Amino acid sequence: MKKLENYIEGKWVAGDGEGRALFDAVTGEPVAAASTEGLDFGAILDYGRKVGNPALRKMTFHERGRMLRTLAVYLIERKENFYRISYHTGATRSDSWIDIEGGIGNLFVNSSLRRKFPDLPYCTDGDPVAISKAGNFIGHHIMVPKEGVAIHINAFNFPVWGMLEKCAVNWLAGVPAVVKPATITSYLTEAVVKEIIASQILPEGALQLVCGSAGDMLDHVSSQDVVTVTGSEITGMKLRSHPKIMSESVYFNMEADSLNCIVLGEDVHPGMAEWDIFIKEVRKEMTIKAGQRCTAIRRIFAPENKMEEVWKAIAASLSQTTIGNPLNEKVRMGSLAGKDQRQEVRAQVQKLLASSQIVYGSLDSVNVVDADSNNGAFMSPILLKNEKPFESREVHEVEAFGPVSTVMPYKTMEEAIELSKKGKGSLCSTIVTADNKIAKDYVLGAASYHGRILVLNEECAKESTGHGSPLPLLVHGGPGHAGGGEEMGGIRGVRHYMQRSAIQGSPTSITAITGTFHQNAKGRVSDIHPFKKYYEDLQVGDQLVTGKRMIVSEDVDRFADLSGDHFYAHLKETDFTDTMFEKQVAHGYFIMSAAAGLFVDSYEKNPVLLNYGIDELRFTKPVYPGTEIYVRFTCKEKVPQDKKEENEIPRGIVKWLVEMFDDTDEQVGIATILTMVRRKKDP
Repeated sequence: MKKLENYIEGKWVAGDGEGRALFDAVTGEPVAAASTEGLDFGAILDYGRKVGNPALRKMTFHERGRMLRTLAVYLIERKENFYRISYHTGATRSDSWIDIEGGIGNLFVNSSLRRKFPDLPYCTDGDPVAISKAGNFIGHHIMVPKEGVAIHINAFNFPVWGMLEKCAVNWLAGVPAVVKPATITSYLTEAVVKEIIASQILPEGALQLVCGSAGDMLDHVSSQDVVTVTGSEITGMKLRSHPKIMSESVYFNMEADSLNCIVLGEDVHPGMAEWDIFIKEVRKEMTIKAGQRCTAIRRIFAPENKMEEVWKAIAASLSQTTIGNPLNEKVRMGSLAGKDQRQEVRAQVQKLLASSQIVYGSLDSVNVVDADSNNGAFMSPILLKNEKPFESREVHEVEAFGPVSTVMPYKTMEEAIELSKKGKGSLCSTIVTADNKIAKDYVLGAASYHGRILVLNEECAKESTGHGSPLPLLVHGGPGHAGGGEEMGGIRGVRHYMQRSAIQGSPTSITAITGTFHQNAKGRVSDIHPFKKYYEDLQVGDQLVTGKRMIVSEDVDRFADLSGDHFYAHLKETDFTDTMFEKQVAHGYFIMSAAAGLFVDSYEKNPVLLNYGIDELRFTKPVYPGTEIYVRFTCKEKVPQDKKEENEIPRGIVKWLVEMFDDTDEQVGIATILTMVRRKKDP
């Protein structure tokens, strides 16, 4: 029998002993054995800190992001091999698509997220804070990668997605990972890591893998490490309370299985599109991955007067689900991950039966296609009914981690909200309604107990990713029973692996540290106009102070006629009594346009390709005819751009701080404009 290998300290190593046998969930035949006996977990973490961390910390966000994209392309080209192995877990092709291509998709999405960060190894957080009156002392927040490792202890249900959705984020942040997949399906994780290491796309030490027990790994964590756990509440609580986690104040993120719910709005009845959407969503969530998803629907709340119609419609829909060998194209639901898992689910259903009854399915038998139900870990979907959800404790506390859900009645939306909270916190909830007032009431009433809420109706159903699908740019996690953590979430997720530190100093010092120009910092004025410099030659702080231009009444009149903006304040004949202005005032957009006329190098072709837009624009003081204005124009920030096509001009985006002043040297306007600037060569 094949023995899985662990990738540690730069090499593939098999653990000592025979290891734990792993079985095909469909046939029951041995697949592999896994062992971490004899591994030095302290050395593994130290290797990540000393080898992987410095290599990633040196790279900029943009370099790390491009690395993720290269890896995603590499893995997607090899996905069919992963699919072949995934069938051993009992997953159908569509189940495996969520795991494999969903995981790789996280790499693509996080790669694109690099554009939200500077081309530096670190970033700022929020806006600068003015501390002194004269503006020569300011504060800011900087975020740098932690100097430890990300330790990911993952669940069995998504051996690929569970790894890649977390690693994509910590790699983008500049932190290496040690991945400990659930042993039962670790053979699929190992296959993916084999390809990742073979690609040589990641720097050495950025990824290590242990297939089997985590041993004494947590005894060796430090305050710079991050620990993430996906799994049961019991496992999570045990790890969270580890003495080293507590004594070192290690950042700990937990995503626990939760009693997620779906609510059918009072307005929905048979014949409406939302009714069919609701039934389809319940069936999908009960049967995808054979119900083995931390986000799966466990509790179904329906209006009391529609209870019977609801459970009968769900039962009828479930009866159309073909169960069996996932290699068979007709099969829509495969097996559970293993016989032990099936035994656990059956035991949990027995607890639920103390206050509920089965209205569809059987604990003892299941009809399967192209497989032997005795050899494989197959199980029938189980739909239970509970008529008294306010009196039943089990239905809000016991989770059967398989194709099991319970339908319950509610009288009013207030009751539905209260019932949703009885799960004591969940990863996600869904409200199906065509009435946005009902949707608003539910969301505002239930949000404090749910990490994510899907509002599902006919308008969005075709494009909806569904109740159980976490998205890379949105946080994934939930309060209370769901673990109290957050994963992914775009920029928010990246910051989990970084240390925030407040910095204080002069604007010039803060500019030098952050790589972004701050107001009142010293600029660099030269004889070369900034627009004559290529992207590579421009430096943050390069500055131009323009000559002056007199604003006259005729300018204001002509701009009003040209733009069609005849607002009363721009007209000479206006009675300005009881207004904010003394007399005719220049349009703010005219002042911005006049400023452009002052700072733009107009007559010769130069590296500036085009004006890309304005991020911020404020008019801070009225400009009256007879006033002279001038501009201080400073390179604020540079953002690289990748070529999308081979024949594209190499370029980057330059952000400019435009400060407009009058003849008393008071600021009349401020803006950040963007230009697209030619590079000398490809990045």
